[in-house]
Amino acid sequence: MGVALVITIVYIIAVYLVFFRFKWLKFSIVWGVVSFWIGFHLMLIFMIGLRFYAPFTVDAHLIRNTIQIIPRLEGPTLLTDVLVKPNEPIKKGTPLYKFDTTIYEQKLLNARAQLAAAQQNLKVMDADVDQAQQQLVQAQSELAYAKAQQDRFTKLASQGGARQEDVDKWNAEVESDNAAVAAASANLQKAQLQRDSSIDGVNTSVAQAQAQVAEAQYYLDNTTLVAPEDGYIVSQQARPGMVVGDFRVGAIAAFVTMDDPYMLGAFFQEHIKFVEPGQTVEVALDTAPGEIYTGKVEAIWWATAQGQYLPTGRLPEFILPKLQGKFAVQVSFDDKKAFLPAGAHGAIAVYTGRQTAFEVLRKINIRLYSFANFIVPFDL
Repeated sequence: MGVALVITIVYIIAVYLVFFRFKWLKFSIVWGVVSFWIGFHLMLIFMIGLRFYAPFTVDAHLIRNTIQIIPRLEGPTLLTDVLVKPNEPIKKGTPLYKFDTTIYEQKLLNARAQLAAAQQNLKVMDADVDQAQQQLVQAQSELAYAKAQQDRFTKLASQGGARQEDVDKWNAEVESDNAAVAAASANLQKAQLQRDSSIDGVNTSVAQAQAQVAEAQYYLDNTTLVAPEDGYIVSQQARPGMVVGDFRVGAIAAFVTMDDPYMLGAFFQEHIKFVEPGQTVEVALDTAPGEIYTGKVEAIWWATAQGQYLPTGRLPEFILPKLQGKFAVQVSFDDKKAFLPAGAHGAIAVYTGRQTAFEVLRKINIRLYSFANFIVPFDL
């Protein structure tokens, strides 16, 4: 930078002495073009140095995180109350909107009734299992008695002490009791399967009813929308009487959080060759003419939409005016209490620390921009 200044000053003095002071050469159009051409190339040193060692952009906006306020309701629901005013600070958890609760209270009541019925049915299943066990024990007892009589009359018949008809009778009784035991065992197994069907140790019917209660409670709770974080609502367009739910896809309000804002500046890709996170920056906001804010480079967004192709049936299309692209540089502010409205436009100067002399010129540049905001734009 110092060498460039010396060369430029020497060149200006030389032109003055040769053409105007001593008039060793007669100044003409040819000499004018030559002098301008040489001077222009000397000025390129300053332009290149400023671009790369202290890059600058006026394409910058202040960004604040926002949360879309979207009602999470099961169906079309009437908005009954708007509980907050725009641009007023709101604490996390503060109620924002209330919706009609009638249908959701009825659904919760119905779900609780279904849960009570499922829990009662579980007790009935326990009783069914007990009854099936008793029936099985009784059938097994009758089968054991029939088998004992079968063995007894079979022996007596072989010794001539009983008739064959008695033997046939107890044989048929054993077969009948075997069938009764099998049926009682199947009934017991079925009753046990119904009772013991569970998920995570809870009967499936009860679990299903509990899920329905939880779902109904979820939608009832969401009839009151609360602030997700500390912040404020900028544009309050929601009004009592509007209907939200299945027929509305978008949000009903944009909630601006109180997180630390940041500035996002678009720099030509060539100019951020030496830009790195942690470097010092100065910001001039259009909302604060004459003021300069200090900060640091937080990150460089090494991606743009020009580097992305979405699946489509069209072939890639290349348009020459879009050849030169920009990358965004994210900048944080040192003063966390400054008034920094979302969307504020401004200019950013990044100081890479490589050539302090160029940074001095850039400091003058950004201050001129800031003071020019007192009169620009020229609308009266």
